[in-house]
Amino acid sequence: MTADAMLDNPIANDASTQTLAIILAAGRGSRMQSDRPKVLLPALGRPLVAHVIDALLTAGIQKIVLVVGYQQELVKTELKGYSNLTFVTQQEQLGTGHAVQMCDTQLKQHSGPVIVVTGDSPLIQPQSIKSLLAEFHAIQASCILGSLHHDDPTGLGRIVRDRQGTFTKIVEHKDATEPQKNITEVNMSTYVFDSGHLQWSLEKLQSNNAQTEYYLTDCPSILKQAGYVVEALPVLKSCESLSVNTLEQLQLVEQEMQQLGY
Repeated sequence: MTADAMLDNPIANDASTQTLAIILAAGRGSRMQSDRPKVLLPALGRPLVAHVIDALLTAGIQKIVLVVGYQQELVKTELKGYSNLTFVTQQEQLGTGHAVQMCDTQLKQHSGPVIVVTGDSPLIQPQSIKSLLAEFHAIQASCILGSLHHDDPTGLGRIVRDRQGTFTKIVEHKDATEPQKNITEVNMSTYVFDSGHLQWSLEKLQSNNAQTEYYLTDCPSILKQAGYVVEALPVLKSCESLSVNTLEQLQLVEQEMQQLGY
């Protein structure tokens, strides 16, 4: 099914109203040279995370959970204009998987798809969200990963596929073999999960890595190994590869936003 066909599918579009969104926004962003939470730094005069929330709302998603931590009261205050936000606290920064684990109550109350995105990716596009949700329903997936082909994938997690072109796993750059480093398809931390399968895979996460953290990137592989349908869909646009980790990247994001007419 093409992206245009998926967007024209009324069943898929209606499904967006039954979707729960989780935005990961608990970190400080120490490289940003600011005491403010990174997600509150302005891009064209508005907080980074506000652009993410707006994209989700434009895609038709009404149930949004924001995982907060560093200066959480400030984040809540600055986003009080959004009436449909639920805030969940991640007291310790133990990884992206741990952040989603903090949403256990919301996940148990939800039976539809769950989209997980980061709060520092303000160029996420509503059309990409709709495409991922439509494909999720079309193939009855356990998990769909949003990916894209990047001219310079250095530092990004690679999408590893088998000879048939089917997703097998995500390999982080530091763990990639030399052939894997030549892969241009990369993971952009944009996921759609079946709620029940997400909860099950979160329970299987382990922190046996150098950072002793629980990584959400392990969940697709856990589900794949258990026999569930997991696929990576390279529908994200090049602008969506721009997240904000440094002041220089923030400037690039603002330049791109101006070109796109934000």
